Amino acid sequence: MKERDRFAVGSTLNVAEKTDIAGGTVLRHHKFTVVGFVRASETLSCLNMGQSTAGGGELKGYAVAVPGEFDSDVKMIARATYEDTEGLDYWSAEYRDAVQKHKDQLVTLLANQPKAREATIRSQQRKKIDEAKDKVKTSKQQLADAQRQLDDAKQQIDNAKDQLSEGSAEAVEEGSAAAAQLATAQAQLASANASVASGQTQLQAAQTQLAQGQNQLSDSWNRLANGKTQLDAARGQLETSKTVLDKVGATLGKWEQTGITGKLYEQIRGKYDMAINQYNEACAEYNRQLNAYNAGLQQYQNAVARLDQGSQAYRSNADNLAQASKQIAEKQNELGKAVSQAGKQVADGVTQLIQGQRDIDKAETEYQSKLAEFNAQKPEAERQITLAEEKIDNLTVPAYSVSGRREGLTSQGYCVYMVIEGIVAKLADIFPIFLYFVAALVTFSTMGRMVDEERTNSGTLKALGYGNADVMLKFTVYGFAASTLGTCIGVLAGHTLLPLIVAHAYSAGFTMPDIMLKFHPWITMAAFALAWISAVVPAWLAASKELREKPASLLLPKPPAKGSKILLEHFPPLWNRLNFTHKVTARNIFRYKTRMFMTIFGVCGAVSLLTAGLAVQSSIGQIGNRQFEELIHYDLIVAEESDTNSSQREEIATTLKGKTVQSSTAVRYEELSKTAGKENDKQSITLLSTDDAYNFNEYLTLRDRKTHQPQILVNNGAVISERLAEMLNVSVGDTFTVNDENGAQRTIKVAGISEMYIGHFIFMNAQCYEHVFGDQYSTNAYMVGLKDHSNANTERQGAKFMKLAAVRGVVQNTTQKNMVSTIVGSLNQIMEVLILVAVLMAVVILYDLTNLNVSERIRELSTIKVLGFHTSETTMYIYRETILLSLLGILAGYGFGEWLHRYIITEVPPDEVMFDPAISWIALAAPAIVVAVVLAVLGWIVYRQLETVDMLEALKSVE
Repeated sequence: MKERDRFAVGSTLNVAEKTDIAGGTVLRHHKFTVVGFVRASETLSCLNMGQSTAGGGELKGYAVAVPGEFDSDVKMIARATYEDTEGLDYWSAEYRDAVQKHKDQLVTLLANQPKAREATIRSQQRKKIDEAKDKVKTSKQQLADAQRQLDDAKQQIDNAKDQLSEGSAEAVEEGSAAAAQLATAQAQLASANASVASGQTQLQAAQTQLAQGQNQLSDSWNRLANGKTQLDAARGQLETSKTVLDKVGATLGKWEQTGITGKLYEQIRGKYDMAINQYNEACAEYNRQLNAYNAGLQQYQNAVARLDQGSQAYRSNADNLAQASKQIAEKQNELGKAVSQAGKQVADGVTQLIQGQRDIDKAETEYQSKLAEFNAQKPEAERQITLAEEKIDNLTVPAYSVSGRREGLTSQGYCVYMVIEGIVAKLADIFPIFLYFVAALVTFSTMGRMVDEERTNSGTLKALGYGNADVMLKFTVYGFAASTLGTCIGVLAGHTLLPLIVAHAYSAGFTMPDIMLKFHPWITMAAFALAWISAVVPAWLAASKELREKPASLLLPKPPAKGSKILLEHFPPLWNRLNFTHKVTARNIFRYKTRMFMTIFGVCGAVSLLTAGLAVQSSIGQIGNRQFEELIHYDLIVAEESDTNSSQREEIATTLKGKTVQSSTAVRYEELSKTAGKENDKQSITLLSTDDAYNFNEYLTLRDRKTHQPQILVNNGAVISERLAEMLNVSVGDTFTVNDENGAQRTIKVAGISEMYIGHFIFMNAQCYEHVFGDQYSTNAYMVGLKDHSNANTERQGAKFMKLAAVRGVVQNTTQKNMVSTIVGSLNQIMEVLILVAVLMAVVILYDLTNLNVSERIRELSTIKVLGFHTSETTMYIYRETILLSLLGILAGYGFGEWLHRYIITEVPPDEVMFDPAISWIALAAPAIVVAVVLAVLGWIVYRQLETVDMLEALKSVE
């Protein structure tokens, strides 16, 4: 899918990247805004862009960002250009040879660089190790800080509880003091009231003594009135105290409802009850004093008559009594305020105690939450620390790789494009020759027939005095004009229509711009020259031969060819067994040798093209199904990282047991390389090794392509794919060398050759692996079979595996399927055009030769018809030759078509793809059926033509 179809300008592109051992990434940001689209010259195809360490394991596109987005001091790719390759055609052998020379030089220069680079990487990685350890220490310190903070929180909670207990005790003491002060105030009030009662008693005595003093009696009356006022004030203070005590009682009731009552509550409750009792006692004392006042008032009223005259002592006592009463009133006032203030303080203290308890509960809840979070994060943090330490111990060093355009990061698209270009070029080298050969045959026969038909006219012109050059000029101009016109049409179509058809056939999967239509002068000149040779030269030769005769001979019909003994007549046993018609047919075939060869060659060319086209379609049409249904049964190869631990391997094992996975098996997977092939490219070879050869066949079928004999994995050799064997030109028992992932050469013996159409493969068991690589066998990948084999599900599951930390990469079959599907589909379109051209060519050739045969032998056919032959017999008299020659042409076409098919499937496919060499029965039956149908139709046409022929007109003399 092209990126323009997936994103729009202004949309957001999110990318994923795995971190290194220090937790760092190469990219500074992982979210980008799409600002445009580019066509990169090195990214030619979206069929196979290479492997990826994210997503589904396969690259789907490339994004270009500014250099500042990369947080790396090391350049990962170096692109080199050379002066001696400037101006060279990228597709030419000269360019490839020049690049190969520079590649060899770079390999030599970089021979010692890996060790030097290893030291540098170790130094740089040591810094990352230190960073990782710092992070480990930081994580541990953070955990310790969290523990300390939690301990501090716990201590603060305990201190709060202590403060709450102390506050509760203080509240109890303050409540007790307030109750004691209330009791003291009430006692003082009772004492004051007693003083008032004593004054009243003294007043009564004074009344007795001052019975004669009216003024003193009046003063006593006033003081009694003041005493009553003070008693009323004391009553008000008692009512105020009652209100305060009611509020305190309500507050204690709310406290009891909170459910947090305890010893503190019971203490405060006791003090409250004590204050209530004292209040009741004060009220009782007030009532007693009020009764005494009433009694004194009554005495006053009784003595008022006697207190007409008072003394100075009586007034002095009355003044003292008034002053005392005033002080009592003030003290009662203060007592009311004190009681009110004490009630408020008790209420506020209870509220603060309730809020404090709530704060304590909240702090305890937060403490428990943090403690649970600490306990939950501590194992994961310790696991991350362990993983970081394991990664530090398993650091690996990458190797240098020197690649050309056909072997680099984006080489797959480049290679596929070159493959397709090679296919078109090779087909263009073959089919124009066939087509020109057939066109030359048709043109040769047509021009010769035209000269024969113009025989009488040529004799007439020559008898009238025209020279041979003048008569030949007519045929030359006709042939020149017809060939020139046809060539102009062909050149125009060849420069416009056909290139567009071919480009359309191969445009799928590529991001190339539209092709540029250019004029090719040399090809055009060659086309005109060949057209003139095939049209003008035959006409000139035929006319020059005819014009050698005298005009009188030219005015007569062309005499039939002289009869002579044919080859079959020299074999009497065979010749004598033939009937009359068969002998006539045999004589006519050898009599008209030119027509015989033209028929055989024409039918041979058409049948060979039909056979080759249908055989190629059959060879390429089923390789995808055979590869991924009959031979390869797994859907994914999941490769592990080299530094996986037990927990990560358990994570992979759990995923492999998921409901989407049907089965899996552990194997040894490596990518080997070998410089070989038609273009001497670096070939990628997949090595799969197993220690369970019995179950290995559930995931791969190893068999001989011709006999389907199973190929067994043995200890002293490997089974290789058939395409690899052909490319290396090795057979069973031979040895060959490959380069492993570190560049070291390994020698492998061929123990078997297995049918495989896509990719290069080497299969071996564990013992053979240990023998070849000199290392102990261990698995590092899994072959995975899915329940749903669709491409969409394969990509989804590949992306799922890529998210696992222990997975290095995922190899999917979808990429190879898409690439082969594109190549096969494009080649199929070319073959369809070829088949159509072959069918049309068969029709044209047979029609032209049949029509020529009838027209040239019309007098002969009319003669035998006059002799009594029926129309069907007359038709078979001439058509039997065509059928027999067509059968010979079909047999010759089969042989030549098989050679052409072999050439195409050998030269056309890329190095990593093999077309099925077997030829299907359709490729053999269809050409014969097409020729038979054409012959039948033409036979019916000849029959209708001979049925209506005017025998007298055909037989009458030219005189």
